[in-house]
Amino acid sequence: MQSLSDLQDEYEFLEPDDRYRLLIELGRELEPMPDALKTDATLVRGCSAAVWVYPTTRDDGTLHFLADSNAAITKGIIALVLLTVQDQQPDAILDTDIEAALAPFDLRNQLSSNRTQGIPNMIALIRETARRYAD
Repeated sequence: MQSLSDLQDEYEFLEPDDRYRLLIELGRELEPMPDALKTDATLVRGCSAAVWVYPTTRDDGTLHFLADSNAAITKGIIALVLLTVQDQQPDAILDTDIEAALAPFDLRNQLSSNRTQGIPNMIALIRETARRYAD
């Protein structure tokens, strides 16, 4: 996956339809999440589409998230969210202003409210997970 800043540079120059395509492509680039991990326990509440997020830890203590969605755009959104925190230490994730990192993408104005309503819940779940591992 490309870096968040590279993605932002590309996103800024795209027309709305191309932005959708970019998000869909970003979702396709997510590491596959095994179906066995798509359970009620990993389901993000409050999303219009089903979104699953499963944390794993690396030997160095960093958190690596597996994620998936049953909707292509939503899968791209969770991929974008994960770009802000993937493979970081829990304390670094807690220090990351995810909303500010996503602000340049202006998702609330680019996508329908149905598509964006679950973003705060995705972010809250990631922060809650980081808090658990930081303690």
